[in-house]
Amino acid sequence: MKAKLTYSKNFTVGKIDPRIYGSFVEHLGRCVYGGIYEPTHPTADENGFRRDVLELVRELGTPIVRYPGGNFVSGYNWEDGTGPRDKRPVRTELAWHTLETNEVGIDDFAGWAKKAGVEIMQAVNLGTRGPQEAKDLVEYCNFPGGTELSDRRRANGHEEPFGVKVWCLGNEMDGPWQTGAKKPVEYARIAREAAKLMKWLDPSIELVACGSSNMWMPTFGEWEATVLDETFDMVDYISLHSYYANRDKNMPKFLASSVAMDKFIKSVVAICDYIAAKKHSSKKIMLSFDEWNVWYHSDEATAEIPMWSIAPPQLEDVYDFADALVVGSFLTTLMNNCDRVKMACIAQLVNVIAPIMTRNGGGAWRQTIFHPFALSARYGRGETLRPALDCPTYDVDGDAVPYLEAAGVLNEEAKELTIFAVNRSIDEPLELEINLENIDATLFERILVGHDSFDATNTETDPDNVAPVTTSTSEPTVGGKLSVTLEPHSYNVLRFKI
Repeated sequence: MKAKLTYSKNFTVGKIDPRIYGSFVEHLGRCVYGGIYEPTHPTADENGFRRDVLELVRELGTPIVRYPGGNFVSGYNWEDGTGPRDKRPVRTELAWHTLETNEVGIDDFAGWAKKAGVEIMQAVNLGTRGPQEAKDLVEYCNFPGGTELSDRRRANGHEEPFGVKVWCLGNEMDGPWQTGAKKPVEYARIAREAAKLMKWLDPSIELVACGSSNMWMPTFGEWEATVLDETFDMVDYISLHSYYANRDKNMPKFLASSVAMDKFIKSVVAICDYIAAKKHSSKKIMLSFDEWNVWYHSDEATAEIPMWSIAPPQLEDVYDFADALVVGSFLTTLMNNCDRVKMACIAQLVNVIAPIMTRNGGGAWRQTIFHPFALSARYGRGETLRPALDCPTYDVDGDAVPYLEAAGVLNEEAKELTIFAVNRSIDEPLELEINLENIDATLFERILVGHDSFDATNTETDPDNVAPVTTSTSEPTVGGKLSVTLEPHSYNVLRFKI
């Protein structure tokens, strides 16, 4: 099977915002307790955070982490997670039917984020609370001092403001599963009023309005249009959430999941631009795809967990090699839509549908999906080039799906071009002709994430069963052309020196 991929540095999609490689920490299952935080663990630091997990988070390369939810945030009192730990209340947590000890809150998470080298994307509760509480949290986090709330932060041991710049106006407020769910106009009004107070207090912050919980919601489209019509002049982003699965065991269809992601993105962009046109505005609302991943492996195990547990093992998908290929394809899709997708968060960071897995009191290891994410975050910096692709396709529900999923990223500062390429074919190698117009480059490194079995997983005892294999090379383009062969069902990173 043969394909041709052409890039020119004269034709770009846009500059990648590194925040498309974001992640997500929710007070759910063992993401926080037993994940990033375990004070009795041998590697725990003075604040109870696992150093082994911190090292893997730094290696993953995520620059921003959404916190503290998720469904959790819609019933959360942010004040519960501040001040001395021994005085914090234990609460019933209705989103996931557990008990929340509040040992970790914004005070602690801000310290962890600084150590991890990540920015915080903070969500506010617009389910059971409203604009006043949202404004109060901004003041607690960002106001220098001299007010009751900012001085409360200082009294809690944090003299300097946390400086949180990105704020989510609630979470999935259209979902009937959400605490305090809203109709489109109800959410639109409360989001606008919260945004107004928050930006009056700190005009430098960026705000994300809730989009539909997924594109299959009955109000999808209507929700986005109603919310943006009301909040257009106050917000900077609208959110997208979507999870993907292989429940019917149809591998060719599963490997094409990124086609659905791309359609979702383009649909929301169209709605954003419709509202801008309606308002005769040149403003562009950007997209924050702040929940995405593969999610289906853990459904049955999660259903058996008793209610009102503390940090039970919920949603602990054990990812296989097929999932790594799909996650790699999602990342190329985000790169190829970087003109409008400026932030995105793989959900979640540790244990809960996550690239990092831990054992309480034991090890921490990289799941299969860790590798395409870390490679993308490391090398997917710069400008995405607009592709011209000539490639065989196969049919999935009426869509012609190319066997090759690819993104080309030009980093002028590093004088590098990186091509991320997924061969979706189950059993055929792909002979790929790369044509680089006005780019004089030499292929110097190839990174392969591959495996014979789609079912291959990584475990604590075999953490590198699925892992990248790096090969150094020196292959100059001839007349701007170079041919490479991609193994069947493989994820590839091709690094060129310009």
